[in-house]
Amino acid sequence: MTSKAPCPQGESLQVFKGTFIHATHTSPMETLTPLILGVNRTGKIVFIENVDKEEELSQAWHFQKKNIRVLREREEFFIPGLVDTHIHASQYPNMGTCLDLPLLEWLVRYTFPVESKFKDPKFTEDVYTKLVKRTLRNGTTTACYFATIHTDSTLKLCSIIDNLGQRAFVGKVCMDLNDLFPEYKEKLCESVVETKRFVAELTGREYPLVKPIVTPRFVPSCSSELMQQLGSYASSEGLHIQSHISESRAEVELVKSLFPECKNYTDVYDRHSLLNDKTIMAHGVYLSNDELKVFQKKGAAISHCPNSNISLGSGLFDVRNALHHQVKIGLGTDVSGGYSPSVLNAMRAAIDVTKILGFQSSNYERLTYQEIFRLATLGGSQGDDRNMVEVYVAGKKVVPFPNA
Repeated sequence: MTSKAPCPQGESLQVFKGTFIHATHTSPMETLTPLILGVNRTGKIVFIENVDKEEELSQAWHFQKKNIRVLREREEFFIPGLVDTHIHASQYPNMGTCLDLPLLEWLVRYTFPVESKFKDPKFTEDVYTKLVKRTLRNGTTTACYFATIHTDSTLKLCSIIDNLGQRAFVGKVCMDLNDLFPEYKEKLCESVVETKRFVAELTGREYPLVKPIVTPRFVPSCSSELMQQLGSYASSEGLHIQSHISESRAEVELVKSLFPECKNYTDVYDRHSLLNDKTIMAHGVYLSNDELKVFQKKGAAISHCPNSNISLGSGLFDVRNALHHQVKIGLGTDVSGGYSPSVLNAMRAAIDVTKILGFQSSNYERLTYQEIFRLATLGGSQGDDRNMVEVYVAGKKVVPFPNA
């Protein structure tokens, strides 16, 4: 697997040799060893071959063997970048604190107040810069971010992500209902207009790795008309969609009372054109088998957020059952319901959850660590529009982790 145009000067290449690990659709974890990989000055893979091609590659790409970075055997290896399919950038100031209340009370007491601060440009730049640098240090090369209802501060987040080289979907949060914290909501018309402005301005900037995602917060904070307009807009423009679903029992009961004419929580989103193969829904703890069948039919994905589900006492999501229903699953940190911005931490929490579910049923098929590795890499990309059947191929972007 080699790019067509050799680089004229070897000094512009970084060349690595060693063990590579990735996931495919047919194998949750695959070890490729030994391989040699070259990365050009723009951060793209230009070749990846078996080491027996080293001499040939050295001549073609003009690099000296002494400059090859050889990975230490059994100590160092390459893996794909980690994909965080659900993270609230605006909740970073609360991370690791404020976890003493269940979801709905937690939103009103802690979350809405901190998100309302992002109308301040200085506060916005400081928090978002720290967050994106932190996620990159933790190996997150792709993230699906919730920002706030503030369009300009959400665009600032996009600028910071682009500057630091991370790949991301970023959403301006939409919510026109919030009686318990009325200072943090929009008018219906404002929410739709500002979403369209956000998408237009972000698209116009032509950031290569940062794309918009339509983001109704969740059913209790969105009117039926707002959801319908957002669903229609996303469909007409071919945009991705993200939201929350069935995170806690109290939330599920609230949605039933708000939309008694709908069969279930999933049906609410489906009726408003918000459930399709570009949709990522966070949590899904209490989705029924019938709802999972709808997810599979629509091609919608679920972000499993085990840290948050445990920290807020929401419940345990049965990934195995969702996989049996052939639903696409990725992992999310869900900062700040989750106390860590690390996908590695989400992987550990996912292992804990599958063990706990195993305690409850003697014949339960626990997830393996290899399967969880796939959720954190290839699984997270399935809500994206990339071809990730082969992770290491010429032309893929390598995102370096900054020291800052």
